[in-house]
Amino acid sequence: MSHTPSRSILLCADDYALHPLVDDAVQQLALAGRLSATSCMTTSPRWPEAAAGLKSLRPQLSVGLHFNLTEGHDGQHAAQALGSVIRQAYARQMPQAQMRAAWREQLDAFEQAMGTPPDFIDGHQHVHQLPGLREAMQAELQARYAGPEMPWVRSTAPAAGLWRSPKAAIIALLGGWTATRRLRSAGIPMNHGFGGVYGFDAADAAGYGAQMAGWLPHMADGGLLMCHPASGVVEGDAIGRQRPVEFEYLMSDAFGALLQRQGCHIHQGPIQLG
Repeated sequence: MSHTPSRSILLCADDYALHPLVDDAVQQLALAGRLSATSCMTTSPRWPEAAAGLKSLRPQLSVGLHFNLTEGHDGQHAAQALGSVIRQAYARQMPQAQMRAAWREQLDAFEQAMGTPPDFIDGHQHVHQLPGLREAMQAELQARYAGPEMPWVRSTAPAAGLWRSPKAAIIALLGGWTATRRLRSAGIPMNHGFGGVYGFDAADAAGYGAQMAGWLPHMADGGLLMCHPASGVVEGDAIGRQRPVEFEYLMSDAFGALLQRQGCHIHQGPIQLG
């Protein structure tokens, strides 16, 4: 007997343009129907070249901005440590004009390469949700876009049941819940629940699959799972050895079977969120 999936899950690969192996994984997963979206580092010197590889994948693959303050791209982009960014944000030590300029520059770079606004917005290490940065994001989005052009924004408010993960709870406490409330009040669309948070410590594809099996039962229709695949080890990257582990599992028959058992499918095509 056939079973019609009842829940449409958004699976987003972060860090596109970070490295050719990341880009290769994203393209393979998209063509295999295993990816809904990818978020792009427009601060990367590779971005204009990497962007060309996405154009033929749209609109089946949603393409967004991965707002970045903490990845330096081998010193070619000014970056700060995450802890420093968090401290400055909560101490209100980041000038609003500087934050608006960072949003403007990265959105400009996206539009110049892709020819359209981003489909959605998120942040590298979730910096988009921090105090000051979230207000600057909202102001810049509302100044640039209206109606159907308005990108949806990643909410890191955990899917029901996933807040028990200490790391997921910390991310939510560091702006996820507050940003979600404020963006909802402003009428800016967001995903419905968030998952994919773990310690980047799965020993192999089966181990990552066990994580996925723990997330999927909690994901509602329109919920978002993040992932960080690459088709090989990304040397010099903090999670560079975990990336191919994720890629192997996401391309596997085991993942397809898990989706079917859980009554889920990976959404592809334009994403409409309220």
